[in-house]
Amino acid sequence: MKNADIKSYITGLDTRNLVDKAETKLIEIFIKKDLKPGDPIPKETELAEAMGVSRTVIRESLTRLKAMDIIEAKKHKGTVIKSPNFFSVLQKSLIPNIIDENTLKDFFELRLVLEIGMADLLVSRVTPDDIKNLEKIIAREPEKSEHVLFDIEHEIKFHSRLYQISGNDSLIRFQNLLLPIFNYAYKAGLMQIPIKKSQYCSHRHLVEMLRDGDAEKLRNGMRAHLDNHFRRIYMLAEAAKGIQVH
Repeated sequence: MKNADIKSYITGLDTRNLVDKAETKLIEIFIKKDLKPGDPIPKETELAEAMGVSRTVIRESLTRLKAMDIIEAKKHKGTVIKSPNFFSVLQKSLIPNIIDENTLKDFFELRLVLEIGMADLLVSRVTPDDIKNLEKIIAREPEKSEHVLFDIEHEIKFHSRLYQISGNDSLIRFQNLLLPIFNYAYKAGLMQIPIKKSQYCSHRHLVEMLRDGDAEKLRNGMRAHLDNHFRRIYMLAEAAKGIQVH
């Protein structure tokens, strides 16, 4: 690729945050040239000259893009476009111990939305063997468990199985991504905060709904099942604002 060719895809850079600006311009080039995974990108010298910045700036920008899984080095091909691994990038920034209560609440809200939204997938894809596996998981669950705080491993095992049943690889990977957040919430005692009002639906009831094949009923059941967890996190986030939650 000639310098003139590169220049046709970019405008001049200002002197503020050159690495940030160069990173943005690099992505613009990739998009405008319709580069696909495996396609080589221009060399550092060409990019530096075309943008009017040093090779150091270009090198640091490319390093960032490598960390984001947007490009990678290939033997005999140089640096090429890569299909980004969204989950790998996000996982690097999910450090439970430094996540504040509001962000933690956001993740639990996300879990709430995902697991309620899975109802149609679960009903359409569940098999008799899946039901048997879920029944084994809940075998030791009390008949009336409104006030029982499930063991974290038990809880994760049950809900992980639901994600597996969904058959959606991205959902499964995203759930695995959030597991450290859930572990932290339980181990830190966040899920033991008492609440005055609650709705409740046990794992046992959810399995019955899944066996019946009623997606709407399962959605409502999952909402009730997760409500207690969600409200505890909500209380933590709102406490700092002086809002009374009932």
